[in-house]
Amino acid sequence: MAPVDPHSYTDGAHPVVSHAALAFYLDFAASTIHASALLTLSAPHSGDLLLDTRALAVHSASTAADPPDPIPFSLAAAPDPVLGSALTLTLPPDTTSFRLTFSTSPAASALQWLAPPQTASGHPFVFSQCQSIHARSIFPCHDTPAARITFSLLLNVPSQLSAVAAARHVARRDPLPSDHRGACDDELWCAPGRIVEEFQMEQSVPPYLFAFAVGGIGFRDLGPRTRVYAEGGDKVLDEAAREFAGVEEMVKVGESLFGPYEWERFDLLVLPPSFPYGGMENPRMVFLTPTVIKGDAAGAQVVAHELAHSWTGNLITNKTNEDFWLNEGFTTYAERRIVEVVQGEERAALNMGIGWRGLNRMMERFKDNMEFTKLKPKMAGIDPDDVYSEVPYEKGFQFLWRIERQIGRPAFDEFLKKYIATFKFQSIDTETFLEFLKKNVPGIENQIDLQLWIEGTGIPPDAMEPDSATYKKICALAAEFKSGKLPSEDEVADWSGQEWELYLENLPTDVEASQVTALDERYKLSESRDYEVKVAFLQLAIPTGCKCYFNEVEKCLKQVGRMKYLRPLYSSLAKCSSEEKMLAQRIFSEAQEFYHPIARSVAEAILSKHS
Repeated sequence: MAPVDPHSYTDGAHPVVSHAALAFYLDFAASTIHASALLTLSAPHSGDLLLDTRALAVHSASTAADPPDPIPFSLAAAPDPVLGSALTLTLPPDTTSFRLTFSTSPAASALQWLAPPQTASGHPFVFSQCQSIHARSIFPCHDTPAARITFSLLLNVPSQLSAVAAARHVARRDPLPSDHRGACDDELWCAPGRIVEEFQMEQSVPPYLFAFAVGGIGFRDLGPRTRVYAEGGDKVLDEAAREFAGVEEMVKVGESLFGPYEWERFDLLVLPPSFPYGGMENPRMVFLTPTVIKGDAAGAQVVAHELAHSWTGNLITNKTNEDFWLNEGFTTYAERRIVEVVQGEERAALNMGIGWRGLNRMMERFKDNMEFTKLKPKMAGIDPDDVYSEVPYEKGFQFLWRIERQIGRPAFDEFLKKYIATFKFQSIDTETFLEFLKKNVPGIENQIDLQLWIEGTGIPPDAMEPDSATYKKICALAAEFKSGKLPSEDEVADWSGQEWELYLENLPTDVEASQVTALDERYKLSESRDYEVKVAFLQLAIPTGCKCYFNEVEKCLKQVGRMKYLRPLYSSLAKCSSEEKMLAQRIFSEAQEFYHPIARSVAEAILSKHS
């Protein structure tokens, strides 16, 4: 066997699945999908073929012929805790395509099923989140970014619901008996009160970008190729439309910086608050947490990041999770270039400053395992969700910014456009990038220690803190807090959430409870609508023993499932006294059903580590 990815059973000596024709019957009552997949290989193959699965019940495997012949298959008896179970198929000679029927588990790690009482619309809701290695819990596949696929998707859902997907919407129509290809019987597929939503993705994507959502979803148009969808009715849609009114302009700015937008549409879906990330860059249909709707257009920076992925991440993809910085470092750089044009240099510098603080915080988090401060860490046996951090984002950004400073922005812009044009619709590794860099920027290896940046731990000495007047002023005000000086109302009069976030991130951690309460009494930070501000403040307050904020902490952990907030709040509680530990355990026991499976497992790991 020639493994291509430490997080996949894919054998590099065999062809990979290049197209998947999927038919899904969604059973909301059972939180299950009954499905069929007609999988096409990149080349004919005979003999054993391995696919990734996790907690799937595989019912049958057969040839694509009519009538079909059964294909012998077996599932590994004991699933690997990270990889799941290998599905081994023994293909007849020169097989190019084959059919599988299977069902998901109610505990599928990629899916969250919400009952009507958990949604704003009063309808059931389900959404997928496949990054990093969770597509295998929805359908058998080569679940590695090294194996890009095209796909078609039929979603059979209750007719009062609607569906979106990271693909072109073809039709909403009545079910046909010929649709399901064995996913279920004709009677169930064509039952009254069911509808089929049909999608097609003609451009190849890594499996982690497979995405769909079904529920009581409405929409507002933002521009000729941009639309916002949401579950929650007119109020949420109106707020989202105001927050993201400038999205079409951002797409144009992205094109001017990085080349043509290749995905036709850039639509947004605001998900229920249990969504575990700030945003997910699914092509054509970005998924967003409702916490990015702040009422001041600041949430557009999250959208700028997901938009930037349209070039770096979606168009060019990291070959494995060990090369994750190629996705996120490039995208963080591209995001800040977009923000600089749309919102100004000072706003981009604040964004960089928050990132710089985050990178330094990660050095503390990983002080006992500095492997995960490398740009290219060794990940065999490691669940990517367990070590997800700001390192690939911010250290990756710093590396690219260092190259830009060395060769100048005009030359770096030319390099970036050539890089995107050369590798679009490909998955590459760090070594491929470095070869391209040295070929196109001759002598760069003599000017920058590339090996130190890629393989070294910690923050390289030629990384740089941002330099801007606003950033320096906020950091200076934060330094004065230790001596008891609070910022005056005049000094913060024009601050938005981002300025407050940067201020709180730069405060010393060993502060007194009286200082924390004084700051909150003046500026009501614990009540902020901006969760970045609220969580940064609560994270500061918890270690001081300010029990008056425990109610806010509990509300936050029960109302929002975004891991960016769960991780620091649960960690802060778990590191404190037995009372705070017990509080964290109680909150988790009451809130865990609200969390997406990915977020639930992360919170469990934090509490287990500090128990």
